[in-house]
Amino acid sequence: METKTEFTIEPCEMENVKKIVNGINEYNLSKVPASTDVWTRLEFVAKDENGIEIGGILAGLGYWNGLEIKILWVKEEYRKKGVGTKILKHTEKLAIEKGAEISMLDTFDFQAEEFYLKNGYKPIGEIKGFPKGHRRIYFSKHLTE
Repeated sequence: METKTEFTIEPCEMENVKKIVNGINEYNLSKVPASTDVWTRLEFVAKDENGIEIGGILAGLGYWNGLEIKILWVKEEYRKKGVGTKILKHTEKLAIEKGAEISMLDTFDFQAEEFYLKNGYKPIGEIKGFPKGHRRIYFSKHLTE
């Protein structure tokens, strides 16, 4: 006979978010020890000669020292001029110096699919029809190969 557990589902408060994050982190680290116990931010901005932001990256290294790229953006008029590649290579180089061997990210087919392919990233999965009529693509790259 199954035992039913009674519970409620409620909107999260900040203290709940911390408990949830800590819970999954504790579980994960009980299965695979961490290479580091902190998130190492690798966040950079590219500026033009007038100090105006023309691009940037929000990335970092997590528990197992993989480079996780959250956002890489280049202002439209600076695209296809090497700005994105320079930002990406700069970040990858620093990640390698800190011991990273792999990089991972996701993008959409209307964003930067060709850019990441050109820079050595391999597609490892995709969600078709998200958003409708498009694809969300997941990429990885072995940095030390």
